[in-house]
This record gives sequence, C-alpha cells and structure tokens, in this order.
Amino acid sequence: MRLKKFLLFGLGILIGALIYFLLSQAGNLTFLNSNLDDPFSEYEQDKFQFQDFPAIVVKPNQTAPENPWIWRARFWGHEPQVDLALLELGYHVVFVDAPDLYGSPSAVKLWDDFYAHLLDTYRLNPLCVLEGMSRGGLYVYNWASKNTDKVTSIYADAPVCDIKSWPGGKGSSEGSASDWEKLLLAYQIDEQEALTYEDIPLFNAVSIAKEKIPVIHVCGAMDEVVPMEENTYPLMELFEKNGHEIYLILKENVGHHPHSLEDPAPIVAFIVENSYPSLRARLTLSPQAEKILTNSAN
Repeated sequence: MRLKKFLLFGLGILIGALIYFLLSQAGNLTFLNSNLDDPFSEYEQDKFQFQDFPAIVVKPNQTAPENPWIWRARFWGHEPQVDLALLELGYHVVFVDAPDLYGSPSAVKLWDDFYAHLLDTYRLNPLCVLEGMSRGGLYVYNWASKNTDKVTSIYADAPVCDIKSWPGGKGSSEGSASDWEKLLLAYQIDEQEALTYEDIPLFNAVSIAKEKIPVIHVCGAMDEVVPMEENTYPLMELFEKNGHEIYLILKENVGHHPHSLEDPAPIVAFIVENSYPSLRARLTLSPQAEKILTNSAN
C-alpha cells in the first residue's frame, strides 16, 4: 500500500494539547452560547436550535461566488485554523451539535434535514466540504456514504472509522466504556450486533471511493486513542481496492492530539483545489504547502 507521508513538527503541540484539555472541560456549547473565547467573533453568526440541537452558521465577510461551505461534525471551535482560513476565502462554516448520536442512522437523518435547511435558508452550494475530527469521522463518512452527490471533498482528522476500535475498545485502543454504551443506544444495537455491524466507514465508505471523492486524512503516527492501524490504514486499503486513494498527512511523534496543523495551509489548499479551484488564486502558500498540494494531485 502506497502511503504519502510528510513529517510535520510544530512547537505548538504542547500548547494545542493544553487548549484541547481546557476546551474539553468547558464543553462545546461555550462557543455556541457566548462570544467568550469565540474564534469566530469577528464574523456574523446565526445561532439557533434545529430539532432541539444547538446549531450555528458562521458567515464570511465576503461570500465567494460559488457559495462554498464546510460542515464541521464535532468539537466546535477546537483547532479552528482550517475553518478560519476558509472563512477568509469566502466559505460559510456550519455545525449542528449532536454529540451523543455518533454518526448513527438518526444522526444521518438529522444531517439530511439540516442540509435541506441550509440550502433553503442560506442558498449554499449543493456541494459541501465535510470536516470530521476524531469521532466526527463517523458522522462525515456515514452521511457522505449515502450522499455522495452532495460532497465535494472530505477532511478527516484522526478519524474514527471503526466503532469496535473506538469507543468499543475491542482492539489496541482502550476505548470509552461510557461512549460505547451511548453509541449502542444511538445505533439501537447490542454489543454482539456491534461486532458485525457494517454501516460504518470501514464498510460503507466504498461508495465514496467509487465516486472518487477527494479525501485527506491528518493523523498522528503515535495515536493510541484512535489507532491508525484500526481506522485510517484499513480505510486506505478499502479505497485502494476500489480504485481510489486517501491523501495522508502523517505527523510523526504525535498522538491523538493536537488535531489539525499549526499552519493549516496544506489542508486548506487540498480542500480548495479539490472543491472550488477557482479560489486557488487567492491562496498564498508556503513552499511546503505547495509541495504537499502538488504531490496530492499526482
């Protein structure tokens, strides 16, 4: 299996981990209910309830002609570098907070309805970019697998691709017993059924691969929470078996955290080039980002 690996180091690793810890203690809704420490405070925001779930739409100061948008699945406001960069390029950033649905069929139905609401209310482009960090991978892949005609590209960051790995803890990951119980409830299956359950990315993403939807993964090589050997690597094999591939940015000596990249330019460039290339001219890239973008196209 051919892996495209780039070694990325950053002095912000410890800072990022600390920020994540503080955010996890505060809870996601801090950013939805207050402007305190809101990374999007300089942008117009619509905050509302959608089917009893908190939702938010952040509007760019100047919308790009194509009305592009990125849909974040989980952990609103955490490592927002990519979202902020895309806002500056004219993308909307959207989020609906359904933390205990774990990408289950009920989550997919919620996303179907939210998608329709966004297009009807905000006249966004019918094609969206999906962003899934950690467990957010379950949301973006499970929805995209059933809506390949609505997705222009996927950015997955240390994503969960197999519920048995996380939160199930049936492999090398310790998993999360409390999240496992909530996931089984959300999916309406028992533990035995979960062991052979196939409506998860490791199986259903075959439709994404066959449609050749551009996908980028950003992962820490030392991730023990969502091990690549149980999640990203098997998914890459699935894609290759179906004539497609996942572009991988591998962070050596990094675990599950921090997510994203200190300099998000390589991720942003991949998204723009594979979704709305007309915006490419507005990007200013470092030589490293240019190299990664060139390699991802080959």
